[in-house]
Amino acid sequence: MPSPTKKRKLNDQSSSGVQSRSLEYFFSKQKQKGTSTPRESLSEAAVAPLSNEANGSELTDEELARKLQAEWDAEVQNERAASTPCPDPTKESTPQLSQPDESAAPAEPPAPTVVVPQEPTKNTLSLSSVANAEDTASATVPLDQSPLTFDTSEFVPQLKANWAAEGGRASYAFLTRCFVLVNGTQSRIKIVDTLVNCIRVLIEADPESLLPAVWLATNAISPPYISLELGLGGSAISKALRQVCGLDNRALKAIYDKHGDAGDVAFEAKKKQSFTLRKPKPLTIQAVYQSLVKIANSQGHGSGEAKQRIVDRLLQDARGGEESRYIVRTLCQHGRDFACEFKYDGQRAQIHCDDKGKVTIFSRHLELMTDKYPDLVALMPKIRGEGVDSFIMEGEVVAVDKENGELKNFQTLSNRARKDVAIGSVQVNVCMFAFDLMFLNGQPLLDRPFRERRELLRSMFLEVPHQFTWVKNLDATSQDSEAVLDFFKQATEIKCEGIMVKILDNLTEVPYQGDEAADADGEAEQPKIQSKSKKGKPEKDEEVIPKKKGRRKPLLATYEPDKRLDSWLKVKKDYNSSFDTIDMIPVAGWHGQGRKAKWWSPILMAVRNEESGSFEVVCKCMSGFTDAFYKANREFYDDGEETGGRNNTRARKPAFVEYSGPEPDVWFEPQEVWEMAFADITLSPTYTAAIGLVSEERGLSLRFPRFLKKREDKGLDEASTNEFLASLWRKQEAKAPTKDSNGGGTVDDDFEE
Repeated sequence: MPSPTKKRKLNDQSSSGVQSRSLEYFFSKQKQKGTSTPRESLSEAAVAPLSNEANGSELTDEELARKLQAEWDAEVQNERAASTPCPDPTKESTPQLSQPDESAAPAEPPAPTVVVPQEPTKNTLSLSSVANAEDTASATVPLDQSPLTFDTSEFVPQLKANWAAEGGRASYAFLTRCFVLVNGTQSRIKIVDTLVNCIRVLIEADPESLLPAVWLATNAISPPYISLELGLGGSAISKALRQVCGLDNRALKAIYDKHGDAGDVAFEAKKKQSFTLRKPKPLTIQAVYQSLVKIANSQGHGSGEAKQRIVDRLLQDARGGEESRYIVRTLCQHGRDFACEFKYDGQRAQIHCDDKGKVTIFSRHLELMTDKYPDLVALMPKIRGEGVDSFIMEGEVVAVDKENGELKNFQTLSNRARKDVAIGSVQVNVCMFAFDLMFLNGQPLLDRPFRERRELLRSMFLEVPHQFTWVKNLDATSQDSEAVLDFFKQATEIKCEGIMVKILDNLTEVPYQGDEAADADGEAEQPKIQSKSKKGKPEKDEEVIPKKKGRRKPLLATYEPDKRLDSWLKVKKDYNSSFDTIDMIPVAGWHGQGRKAKWWSPILMAVRNEESGSFEVVCKCMSGFTDAFYKANREFYDDGEETGGRNNTRARKPAFVEYSGPEPDVWFEPQEVWEMAFADITLSPTYTAAIGLVSEERGLSLRFPRFLKKREDKGLDEASTNEFLASLWRKQEAKAPTKDSNGGGTVDDDFEE
């Protein structure tokens, strides 16, 4: 009896074919390789006649059951065939398909089974290797060669062929190659050569990219008279790095902990990205520059999202870590705010004052020198403002004219006695130029930013004319280079050593920071300082907040005792190319320390005395020498300790050398002339060169002497004389703000020279 009509709908084969081929979707690769097994052919032959028969007439329940069983067996056979390396067709048994009319059906599969394995490829995601996308052609150009030997014709054709896919525009990878080479050397000549070769290639290969390359190399996008700022914060770069490189806040923080620089963070984050779902579109120099201009021109509602999209796309298309490094450094266009301060030519002092008014003064080596400056001790009650009980401050003690406050030189300050100085016997007046405050009313300020410490110093203390004041300073950014240069010139003109450059604030917007590092307005959370009473003790009703031991970030504006950090830089006038040099004679040397133990360092240098024919020692020199020079110099002046034979050396001081200081390890046979640079010429009680020409009691010495080169064209009789040294001293003093005192005295080793 036929089944009801509704049940016969189960016999509709419009969807059964898809079910019977469902496993073929997963084994399409095997069929594409042409490795179909006998089991698969048999199952296809069995399914095909059943499908044809179903299309011709309706099946009974028994026939329908057989057909469904055949489909099930076919799926099982396909599964076994895929899991069996060497199928055996003799073990296959299909008793249900032994009907003669079905076995005679053609073995060719129907048309739909042929196209099915190709359909899934339309929605398949493929991974692209980041390493394979890097521009290897640009990475091999030796831009750091000398322009005289660098031949652009050897590289331009290959570069142009490589850039053809980008419309002939120069790739950003080429400019990145230039940046990498410049960053890898401290030689100014190498840097200039690299930039020259880069410009030469661009002029010949892609002139239209030359101007954008110049802007990118100068870290700018417009002239100074055009106000065009990127207006990007660290949060935009942080978000882009997280999205592009697949990092969370913790991973990004870990990278920043290790490296500190935003560009280095991007480099490491990009290296962790081995694959990407889309092949990066190579960046060009023009495209990067135009993207920066678009960021700067984005204003109004929705500009933040527009800028973020541009930053994301730049980092997505950056090929390799190096491109990412310099993209991020360009996006962080402006550096941190910094302060420039006069570096006075005096003695550094740290003044401690407790809540009982006891004053103690220490040198930069923490040696007690309270007795040396009784006038400063008496001055402390006058400078304490209202509410100041205890403090620790640092500054520079400088000799000044009491009447007009004009600065005096370093030698004048050295004339003060060192111990048991009575305040009534002080002949050399000093002024304290304060520049930092580390402790106030029981509160340590070491973890406060320098800007905050400086503000407290200037608001809580009072100036006393010509006795206590602040160092002269200039707050600037990386765009104020001309103002900083003028400030530096002012410092050198009044006989300062140079200037100090200090970071003003901690980095509050760093690329690794997430939402937990800032509030909704983007302001970093300020550290909580427990309030204290006037006695410096915590209030009774307030809870003392324990100090957390956080990690120390690079380039903090905090104060680190007994450490020289990169957040404080000294810019000295030493070795200015406009200064005179002097030709001197090496006469003796000492065994070096550490890695220089096998060489002579320092080396004693002298000038000629034309009247007596003697050599007058001026200074020791241990700067400007290379390791190769040290090695050659040791071989030339051999004392015989290693070789057993003495060469160009003496066992004792020759009579024609005038020197009364510490005995050297070896005396040289004078026969060379070396050109020396220096920062200043000073009066010295140790060296007697030019004594009597400028002072009856002291000779002249060089401050910060540095070797320049050997003067092989000069003999000993052409070396500089003591008269020439004295003339340089007079020339120097003519520029000094005050007259020098030539009184006797000894030089304090604690002076900041």
